Amino acid sequence: MRIAITGGTGLIGSKLTRSLINRGHDVTILTRNRSNKQNKDRLSYVEWLNPNHSPVDELEGTNVFVNLAGETIMGRWTKLKKEKILSSRLEATNELISIMKQMEQKPEALINGSAIGFYGHSENETFDEADQPLNRNFLSEVTHKWEKAALTATELDVRTVFARIGIVLDLEGGAFPKMLLPYKLYVGGTVGTGRQWMSWIHIDDLINMFVFAIENRDISGPLNITAPHPVRMQQLNRTISKVTGKPHWIPAPSFAIKLALGEMSTLVLDGAYVYPKKAVQHQFHFTYEEPEEALKQLLQT
Repeated sequence: MRIAITGGTGLIGSKLTRSLINRGHDVTILTRNRSNKQNKDRLSYVEWLNPNHSPVDELEGTNVFVNLAGETIMGRWTKLKKEKILSSRLEATNELISIMKQMEQKPEALINGSAIGFYGHSENETFDEADQPLNRNFLSEVTHKWEKAALTATELDVRTVFARIGIVLDLEGGAFPKMLLPYKLYVGGTVGTGRQWMSWIHIDDLINMFVFAIENRDISGPLNITAPHPVRMQQLNRTISKVTGKPHWIPAPSFAIKLALGEMSTLVLDGAYVYPKKAVQHQFHFTYEEPEEALKQLLQT
């Protein structure tokens, strides 16, 4: 298949690109700046989000679009930062829909990025793809509006998947390296109350689940990109301590996290038990179902 990816140079996009190429697919990266980017075997670049350039002709024949574009959520959430987080996702998604409308041959599918923040947070509830948000915060509002924009693709008879990504366990980016750092410095401990749920996913399983959604025509609508066994923060913290061999002794109370991170502290202080029911029902094979085995692989212990 020919697959076009927005956000293809990011943490997830770059690894997904390599995986798809290794499986024999042709990948096109949509980029704002095509300079210094050379086309290679099975990999090409197309300029987009440029008012002076229309990429429609170059994208004819694309089977699947994967939309991962958007301002990173990492960093202090100032008013301007929050506006960029939302507007960048809506701009990219609306532009993709516009491109699809102009294509003579519509793509088969749109795999649109999202996050488990859609569900809000709870210490007691369990969420699967059939559930609606329990409460609303900034992240749930962003994901709701992002998915609503992508839903327009279904009007074009395009199979649409909302990839609701959990806490990604990967050493190269995201929240996990920041969770790991205190243990490297021998000051690790329980974060916040420790009772908040961490619905995690190993980066390899995340990439494989995206490929699964691309290649499996039976997958549509919400898809929770999480491992089948979420754990509470305290258990995850203690598992990090066990695998690294570093002490677990200095707690990081909620007020200190909020002081350091501001509103972004919700990423580590609030959580939800999000179960990947659709992936399990479709017999997706998880390589890492428990956090200890995932951490051992990442840290090579």
